[in-house]
Amino acid sequence: MLDVLAKSLLLYKLKQVIITRLIKSGIEKLLFLGKAIIIYGPRQTGKTTLLKFLKESTTKKVKYLNCDEPDIRNQLTDKTSSELRVLIGDAKIVLIDEAQRIKNIGLTLKLIIDQIIDVQLIVTGSSAFELANRINEPLTGRKFDFLLLPFSTEELVNHHGELEERRHLEHRLVYGAYPDIVVNPGQANILLNNLVNSYLFNDIFAFQDVRKPEIIEKLLEALALQLGSEVSINELSKLLQIDRETVMRYLDLLEKTFVIFRLPSLSRNLRNEIKKNKKVFFYDNGVRNAIISNFNNIDSRSDVGALWENYIISEKIKYQHYNSLFYKNFFWRTKQQQEIDFIEDYGGIIHAFEIKWNPMKEVRFSKTFKNAYPNHELTVVTPSNYLEVLCK
Repeated sequence: MLDVLAKSLLLYKLKQVIITRLIKSGIEKLLFLGKAIIIYGPRQTGKTTLLKFLKESTTKKVKYLNCDEPDIRNQLTDKTSSELRVLIGDAKIVLIDEAQRIKNIGLTLKLIIDQIIDVQLIVTGSSAFELANRINEPLTGRKFDFLLLPFSTEELVNHHGELEERRHLEHRLVYGAYPDIVVNPGQANILLNNLVNSYLFNDIFAFQDVRKPEIIEKLLEALALQLGSEVSINELSKLLQIDRETVMRYLDLLEKTFVIFRLPSLSRNLRNEIKKNKKVFFYDNGVRNAIISNFNNIDSRSDVGALWENYIISEKIKYQHYNSLFYKNFFWRTKQQQEIDFIEDYGGIIHAFEIKWNPMKEVRFSKTFKNAYPNHELTVVTPSNYLEVLCK
C-alpha cells in the first residue's frame, strides 16, 4: 500500500510543470521600496502559484495569508496596526492571496505599509473591479501594479523552445494558454468549459449590478461571433434589447474582469479616418471558443483568420504587460475600407502589423497610412515569423 502511495506521489510530482512567469523578475526588482505590490488577473492564471514561487525563492521569513479561509478574513478585517503587527510577527514578506474578499482591505494594507516598517506586502486579487475599487484611494502612491494573464508565447518559448511551441500553434488558437490547458492539453475541452462556467461567469455574476445574468451570456456570445470586427453599441443594444448605457456598462465590466479588451481606432491626421469605433478581442482564444462551444480543428473552421488575429493581438498585449512596456494600441481604418489590423505607438514611433494566417499574395500597406504617419515601421505577421514578432 505504501509503495502504491509513493508511486502516486512521484507521478503527481512529475506532472508538475514549472513555467517561469516573466513578471516574477519584475516583482523581485521592486521589493522593499516601501510600496505594496498588487497582482491582478483573472482566476486560474497562476497567481497563487506565483506567490509560492516568490516564497520559495527568498531567504527572508514569509507569512502567507489565504483570504479564501474565513479565519484569515477575520484576522485582516478592520484591525488596528497593533493587531496586524501581532499577526505578521517577525515576517519580512507578507503574501495576501485573494485580497478582494477582505472588507476595507485598502485601509488594512495602508496601515501595514505606514506603520509596520521593513515589511514587504505582495497582494493578489482575481478582479480589478473589486480589488482596485477597494485599494486605489487608500494606496495612492503606495503600490506597484502587475497584471497576470494566461501564459504568453514568450514564456512558453522560454520554457520548452521555439520548435516545441510551433508544434502547439493550432492547439493555442483553439484552446488558448491558461496554465491548466497548457499542462493538461488532453483535457482542454473539459477544463475550459469548467473555467468559463464555474469561474468566469460566477465572478461576473457576483457583482450586484448584474441583474440579468442571461444578458451577459448573450453579450459574450455576440462579441465572440464578431471577433475581430468593429463593434456597434447600437447594434448590440437592439440585439440584446437593452439600452446603450447598460451595454457600455457590461462591456466595461467584462474588461475589468479580464475577459475582453477593446482596441480603439487610430485617428490623428486624416478626415476620412474612422474616429470613434472600437474592436473587441478576448484575452484568451480558448475562453472565446468555449463561449460559443466550438473546439473544432483549424482545418474545418471558417473563423481561422479571426482566431489568428485575436491570438496575435492578445499576445502582443501580454508581451507589453509582462515586459512593462507602456505602449498605446490601436487599429486603423478609413471610410474607403483601407485597414491595418494592429498598431503600437511608443514614443511617437508607429509600428503597424498586418496579421495574415495564409497570405496568398504580397501584402501591401496603404500609401495613405504611410504618408499620414511617416515615422512608422511595418510588419506582416504570418505563421512563419510569428515567434520572432511575439518574443522580441
